[in-house]
Amino acid sequence: MPEQPDAPAESPPHQPLSVSFIGLGVMGGPMARHIATAGHRLTIYNRSPARVEKWRAANPGLDVRVAATPAHAARDADAVVTCVGTDDDLADVVLSPNGVFSTLRPGAVFIDHTTVSARIARQIAVEARDKEVLCVDAPVTGGQAGAEAGTLSIMCGGMSRAVKAARPVMQPYAKRITHVGKSGAGQTTKMVNQICLAGTIASLAEAIRFAQAAHLDLDKVYEAVSGGAAQSWEMDNNWDTMAQDKFDFGFAVDWMRKDLGLAIDEARATGASLPTTALIDQLYAEVQALGAGREDTSALIRRLPRRGAKA
Repeated sequence: MPEQPDAPAESPPHQPLSVSFIGLGVMGGPMARHIATAGHRLTIYNRSPARVEKWRAANPGLDVRVAATPAHAARDADAVVTCVGTDDDLADVVLSPNGVFSTLRPGAVFIDHTTVSARIARQIAVEARDKEVLCVDAPVTGGQAGAEAGTLSIMCGGMSRAVKAARPVMQPYAKRITHVGKSGAGQTTKMVNQICLAGTIASLAEAIRFAQAAHLDLDKVYEAVSGGAAQSWEMDNNWDTMAQDKFDFGFAVDWMRKDLGLAIDEARATGASLPTTALIDQLYAEVQALGAGREDTSALIRRLPRRGAKA
């Protein structure tokens, strides 16, 4: 019988779980903190030990265990959560001889929050099935601010019972958890999200530079347009910083290029056409060439000359 997405529902109160979190970057670090403060027993692992120490220094009141390897982190865990960088990073921490699946017990839950290809998500799901592990590909949206505030939206691929088992782990850092389909569907849904996001940022960048060139008062312009059909999360959160050319925060240009590349590759495989996305990907390549690859994605506005006006 084909897997069917489950209807949105709140999970019942849960007992504390033994949860291991692998990957303590700008997204994973806050998510791990929310898991611990929700009362779960937390184990952490990061390939860079310095990041583990930085995380512990930033969270001095939390009693956590530090694992030496992914396999060590997964041993005796009820759930393992990963939030790393690329397909290769994920394969290394999960599928290698010293990876998560070498020790994770049958019946445990594996949740991946990394944005990766649907191909690796499906491959991991097959490996998980063979090991009788419940598996969810669960990329997130909401940015660093959402991770810090615990208000991420999570798009989940996998069997209904796997998503149900994963909910108590994810709820401390999520405002919305949606089961979108079978294994890999979480990742393809995240590609939809990034396609939408890239287009919004590109048009917002042009709109701000246009308003500046017209010598408009940007505060008044924002007040006028943000209450109507043009309103967006990017407008509400990045209008002021884009107008002031401030980009030292948030989701990096390098990561956006990775995500758009995943979407373009998937489109080739499915026969979809993404001409606008491909163009914006190349515009982001120009931003990288300016040395801004680690700046927030709103740095796309850097490509456009600033003329005028009141910021």
